[in-house]
Amino acid sequence: MPWFKKSEEEKEGKEKREELKPSGQLWVKCNSCNEIIYRKVIERNFQVCPKCNYHFQIPARRRIDCVVDPGTFIEYDAELVSADPLEFKDSKRYTSRVKESQEKTGQKDAILCGEARIEDQPAMVGIFEFNFMGGSLGSVVGEKITRLIERAIEKRIGVVIFCASGGARMQEGILSLMQMAKTSAALAKLNEAKVPYISVLTDPTTGGVSASIAMLGDVIIAEPKAMIGFAGPRVIKETIRAELPEGFQRAEYLLEHGMVDLIVERKDLRHTLASLLEMLESES
Repeated sequence: MPWFKKSEEEKEGKEKREELKPSGQLWVKCNSCNEIIYRKVIERNFQVCPKCNYHFQIPARRRIDCVVDPGTFIEYDAELVSADPLEFKDSKRYTSRVKESQEKTGQKDAILCGEARIEDQPAMVGIFEFNFMGGSLGSVVGEKITRLIERAIEKRIGVVIFCASGGARMQEGILSLMQMAKTSAALAKLNEAKVPYISVLTDPTTGGVSASIAMLGDVIIAEPKAMIGFAGPRVIKETIRAELPEGFQRAEYLLEHGMVDLIVERKDLRHTLASLLEMLESES
């Protein structure tokens, strides 16, 4: 049985976001400063709180609107959906969880991949959808990222991946963990071909994604206050039985300790990415 399969028929799902639902609500409470803000103000501000600069999670397709040039995104491998190689079941069957996430997000799986232009700079773009099973790294996600990288090598176009993930997809067991090695090997080939890779870490970027593709960029960018790390702070605290430093596992802490290169606000991401792509591609 393959680790992924083609869907029989695409079902239209409703785009939802965990932090800004329901969509008909006029006012939104910020999770950081607790201010009540008019929804349209936040939407005009790239889903960022104008009071405290808190960056709300946004769905993958909304991210495309924020970053790539209008009308330039061409999606790849949209037909791939998860199979159930382990016939996994906990409180629900894995197939049921996949179907629920598809209906919730309108996505086939936890990443959206394609070719686009960013301020007229060509780029292969991958965007994790956190609302699809926590953006977990399953076989389809690994396959789509690998194909994206292979196309980038063939066309000699830089790669930009927006990470937002809770880590490996437990319902696929070892097949999920294998995607860490698979995608890392593909990125090694990208590096050998001297094609640039920019990793953008959003809140949260954890688990197997943080231990592989997220931290392998030629340039690693983070959004403000994004949580970035392998295990969560509570697990680490209980393991080492010690208090953690203030701001531990936040983007600013990682920048201070040399783990990320830049912290860029969402409104500035498009221009920053375009400038980096132009610079890196001219040197490749």
